[in-house]
Amino acid sequence: MTRKDAKALVRCPWGNSPDMHDYHDSEWGTPLHDDQALFEFLCLEGAQAGLSWRTILLKREHYRRIFHDFDIARVAAMKDRELEKALLDPGIVRNRLKVYATRDNAVAALEVIEEFGSLDRYLWSFVDGKPIRNKWTGQGDVPASTPLSDHMSKTLKKRGFRFVGTTICYAFMQATGMVNDHTVSCFRHKRV
Repeated sequence: MTRKDAKALVRCPWGNSPDMHDYHDSEWGTPLHDDQALFEFLCLEGAQAGLSWRTILLKREHYRRIFHDFDIARVAAMKDRELEKALLDPGIVRNRLKVYATRDNAVAALEVIEEFGSLDRYLWSFVDGKPIRNKWTGQGDVPASTPLSDHMSKTLKKRGFRFVGTTICYAFMQATGMVNDHTVSCFRHKRV
């Protein structure tokens, strides 16, 4: 697709800025079933709390370097000194609770994998293994959370996950394609 073609596409309003085109057009809302990638999104959505997603996307490669490409076992094994060193790095959000939560979430994810066979199987069970296809006509119609994200949040917290409030869980579900919240006029709505 040429740059001119990309500009002409009808997108969700938030995906219209050129720096968000690639993420909107190729990632957001696409069903994701890889444990490592799901873990990455869960951690990044938590890091995003109180900030813009654009900020986190700009820092994503740096997060990948610091957190071993979100290899769950390696992150679970990170020592306090590694996390303290990460807190000095301006390439990530230097919030102590969020940085330490990444390791805590890896530990919880390993327990889920042990019990359910995969993080994918566990997380997708919240939507019965298939995406929920919404039909929003405008960005204002899209909720920040739902009873389903409330349930996911409470369940994840009971399992020891952190920074998984209902809004974070809903954003996670949107990003990983568990829910299709592309507006109906968006070219991606039918494709995902």
